[in-house]
Amino acid sequence: MVYVTRREVFSASHRLYNDNLTAEENVTLYDKCSNPYGHGHNFILEVVVSGEIDRKSGYVIDLKILKKIIHENIIKKVDHRNLNHEVDFLTGIIPTAENICVAIWNELKNKIPMGKLYSVKICETENNYVEYKGE
Repeated sequence: MVYVTRREVFSASHRLYNDNLTAEENVTLYDKCSNPYGHGHNFILEVVVSGEIDRKSGYVIDLKILKKIIHENIIKKVDHRNLNHEVDFLTGIIPTAENICVAIWNELKNKIPMGKLYSVKICETENNYVEYKGE
């Protein structure tokens, strides 16, 4: 099994806030991440596709194709956006790194034409990241 990774970077803002909690409970739970005006990150996204090497092409997946899939389905929707209000696949979801990661997986899982989606990783800061490997 071979694992191919495509790395992308995007900038976005978000606010961690649960509508079912009071403002005080949200501050206790999310601290400064619950700032009413939001906050931003330069996110790093890594998408890993696994599979066998195709004898004809030598690829598990053509990275130009993977780049296009990621850009069309994720990057153009999230880059320089407010994740709480402007991203269709995050509607109604608290945009924690965990939820963003799973939502990106769900957006990509049926769009990989060669190999198999193996994992999605979101780095929110240089010290914090989340990785999801499917259901």
